[in-house]
Amino acid sequence: MTAPRHFLQFKDFSRTEFEYLFARSASIKQRFKAYQKYWPLEDRTLVMIFEKASTRTRLSFEAGMHQLGGSAIYLNTRDSQLGRGEPVEDAAEVISRMSDAVMIRTYEQEIIERFASHSRVPVINGLTNEYHPCQIMADIFTFIEQRGPIQGKTVAWIGDSNNMCNTWLQAAEVLDFNVHVSTPPGYEVEAERAGLYGTDHFEQFVDPMDAARDADLVTTDVWTSMGFEAENEARMKAFADWQVDADMMRVAKPEAVFMHCLPAHRGEEVAAEVIDGSQSVVWDEAENRLHTQKALLEFLVLGKVKES
Repeated sequence: MTAPRHFLQFKDFSRTEFEYLFARSASIKQRFKAYQKYWPLEDRTLVMIFEKASTRTRLSFEAGMHQLGGSAIYLNTRDSQLGRGEPVEDAAEVISRMSDAVMIRTYEQEIIERFASHSRVPVINGLTNEYHPCQIMADIFTFIEQRGPIQGKTVAWIGDSNNMCNTWLQAAEVLDFNVHVSTPPGYEVEAERAGLYGTDHFEQFVDPMDAARDADLVTTDVWTSMGFEAENEARMKAFADWQVDADMMRVAKPEAVFMHCLPAHRGEEVAAEVIDGSQSVVWDEAENRLHTQKALLEFLVLGKVKES
C-alpha cells in the first residue's frame, strides 16, 4: 500500500504543489459561486477530531466535505476513547480503516505526527500549538485573489510569535516572499520551533512600525492563544504597543491589505477602524478556508485531477 500524503506543516508541500492547489481553489470556488454541483469525493468520509474548540475550522471542513459529495464525522476527544487514555497510535489504526481522510485540531504537534505515522489515510493539521497550515494556505490564496502573486512581497506579522507566525515563516521559504516580524520582548520567534530552514526570508524588528513599513500585507492574531489563558493579564500589558492601528497601516504600502485569522478582539490586537476598514479582507479570508480546504481534500484523497 502506498504511504499517504499528509499536510502537517506548510513545508510538507512544494511550491509547484501549492501553485496547483491555489489554481484548484480558484476553480472550485468558481463552481461554488455558480451553484454547480461538484462531487469528486462522493461516498468518501472525513473524520474531524477536535481537542481545541473551533468555529471556522469545523464549519469549513464539514461544509466543504459535504459540498464535495462526501460526509464529515465530528469527534470531540472528550466524547471518544482518546479522551479516556486510548493511545493515539491505536486510535489512528482504527479511525484510518474507517475513513478516507482525517483532520485533527489539537495542542502539541507531536500528537498529530504520531497519529499520522500510524494512519492509512491522509492526515490534515487543523491547528496545533506550533502550526496552522490550512489558515496560511487560505490567507495566501486570498492575497493572490486580491493583489496577484505573493512571490517577492513583504508580509508584516505584528504580535505573538505563535502558530500563525511560525507558519507564515515556513510559507515564505516555500513560496519565496519576505516576513517582517515584530513581537514584544520575550515573545520573539524561536527558529527551531518555527521549523525554519534559514533566515533569508525573515527579518525581526523591535519597533512594529518598522516591521509594517512598506509591507504588502499586514497581519496579526489574538495576544492570548488557546492554551495560554493563564498568561492573559501579563500578555495584555506586554502587547499594548503592538496593536495594528490606522497609523501602522499608513506606513505600509497604500495598496496593502489587512488580515486576521479570527476571532478578533477589537481594541486589543487590532483597532476597529482597521479590521472594519477598506483595507481589511478578513471576511474573504475566512470564506477562503472553505475553498482552499476543498482543494486540499481533493488533492490528498484523489491526487492531481484534470479540470473538467
